[in-house]
Amino acid sequence: MVRFSNNLVGILNFITFLLSIPILIGGVWLSRQGTSECERFLDKPVIALGVFLMIVSLAGLIGACCRVTWLLWVYLLVMFLLIVLLFCFTIFAFVVTNKGAGEVVSGRGYKEYRLGDYSGWLQNRVSSEKNWNKIRSCLQDSKVCKSLIDDGSSGAPVPVNEFYNRHLSAIQSGCCKPADSCGFTYVSPTSWTKTNTTAATNPDCNAWNNDQNILCYNCQSCKAGLLDNIKSDWKKVAVLNVVFLVFLIIVYSIGCCAFRNNREDNSWKRYP
Repeated sequence: MVRFSNNLVGILNFITFLLSIPILIGGVWLSRQGTSECERFLDKPVIALGVFLMIVSLAGLIGACCRVTWLLWVYLLVMFLLIVLLFCFTIFAFVVTNKGAGEVVSGRGYKEYRLGDYSGWLQNRVSSEKNWNKIRSCLQDSKVCKSLIDDGSSGAPVPVNEFYNRHLSAIQSGCCKPADSCGFTYVSPTSWTKTNTTAATNPDCNAWNNDQNILCYNCQSCKAGLLDNIKSDWKKVAVLNVVFLVFLIIVYSIGCCAFRNNREDNSWKRYP
């Protein structure tokens, strides 16, 4: 009789195998249908994840249900390494997202962001010109700034007071408008008139351009806004990782029981 732990490992890995199929199909779809580099950015990682889950789940399924001990051993080894890597990544994610937050601006509904407030590791990711050119291209393709104009009623410019009271996202605040310290005159959410009172201490003031393809995409505040968005997403991922870690540890423990069952059965067959 197949023992309970072997059955449970088999069922869990069968479910994982089924989940790997749409993941793999999604990665292939991204690689073929993506019209820009940004849309194809995740195709290879998604395909790799789908193939990885498919192979590992097959190893666990066959190893547990067909009593192939060496396959189950490989499955447990991969699971152990995955648990260690996920644990390290979770700790790392909490550490690098510990610093940095938006600065409240008096009389404004939005916050402003400074690159120096974030961890050095995150700053280095956006300081590279090569990396930032790709990121900037993706931000432009997403039309995140154009949405500020589209929100206006009847196509008329958004009144200045209404704009100042808006709750902008970190990326919109950092990339789509100049810093309040620049003292520019408001025309529309993405159009501002430069004045002679430009704050020389803030390099973002000189980087601002009313061209819809430039705006503040080259500003330090834009990089900071992106990092704040990443920080928020990573914190959510880190919390989910903790839950996933607990699940993996439970599955690993059940797998160890199934591995022990296989060894005992093999020993019984070898020495009747």
